[in-house]
Amino acid sequence: MLSLSKITRLRSIIFSVHFAVLLGLLVFTCVPLTITASLPIQIWTKQLVLYATLVGIFYLHLRVLVPRLLYNNRGGIFALLVFLICIAVPVLNHQADKLMDLPGLLHRFAPKRPVDVRYTPVGDLSIMIITMIVIGIAIIISVTGKVQADLLKEKSLENDRIAGELAVLRSQINPHFFFNVLHTIYGLTEIDTDRAREAIYTLSHMMRYVLYETRHQVTTLEKELRLIDSYRQLMQLRLPPHVTVVFNQPAGPLNIPLSPMLLLPFVENAFKHGISTVQPSYIYISAQLCQESFRFEVRNTLFAEPAKETDEGSGIGLANTRRRLELIYPGKYKLNVKEDHELEEFRIELQITLT
Repeated sequence: MLSLSKITRLRSIIFSVHFAVLLGLLVFTCVPLTITASLPIQIWTKQLVLYATLVGIFYLHLRVLVPRLLYNNRGGIFALLVFLICIAVPVLNHQADKLMDLPGLLHRFAPKRPVDVRYTPVGDLSIMIITMIVIGIAIIISVTGKVQADLLKEKSLENDRIAGELAVLRSQINPHFFFNVLHTIYGLTEIDTDRAREAIYTLSHMMRYVLYETRHQVTTLEKELRLIDSYRQLMQLRLPPHVTVVFNQPAGPLNIPLSPMLLLPFVENAFKHGISTVQPSYIYISAQLCQESFRFEVRNTLFAEPAKETDEGSGIGLANTRRRLELIYPGKYKLNVKEDHELEEFRIELQITLT
């Protein structure tokens, strides 16, 4: 969704433009009258009427003519009205000068100072030019505002689409996560009931995180790493002694915002494919904060013969995570997945720019 700061900034710009237009028209129509101490009230009245007319023309085009005619493919009628207004304003201004006898008033007001008190209401050509400028500014502001509104609306719709897609992806990951964990606990019930009870207790804390934190778009790195550590402890309950698991975490407060359940699928994949019940194997998990980026690495043993898939959801976690990265951190992440057959190692490296 659109941030409040962007909406506030846009409104501030629009207000500033309107204020500049109104002030500019006021300067154009009334400031020339300040060249002397006082002038007949008729002159001030006429110039204020001219100011109100130009302001009315500005908002007439901004609020009515441009939206209702120009945006509705009625450009011919709009152009005709603009032409008539540009002709009518100087004509009416000239007629008002004659009707109020403004040249005579000026002559009687300062007959001996024709230079200092030269007040001739702005000529017909000047009035026409300023009218055209006012209409042009109104058109520019209106068109610019419409383009911005369309872009903001398109961005809002895109954000809604992304939010909906992310919700679907998270809903797919959660059942997949619980399936793997319950499969592990089921295996423990057959060999060690005490450790099975410990696993259920650990799972309860993990469920609380999954059920509540994933409702929000953002959690913290600290909570995400705590979830991974709980998952590691749970998986290690049934691992044989020849399997080594290392988890390195950064020190200090880790209140950095991060999308929930973003890192766990990489760890799930390592426990699923990187360990063996008969061969020595290892899993290495590392999280690092490097200036303005976060790096996450998972390495595990690569076997010559990959393990057989044990559930239909295999691969959902990694595929969804890659898609979520594209949606949440476009252009701000690097994901490298590599099989090193010489080192017999499968490696996943993720780097996210946090700024």
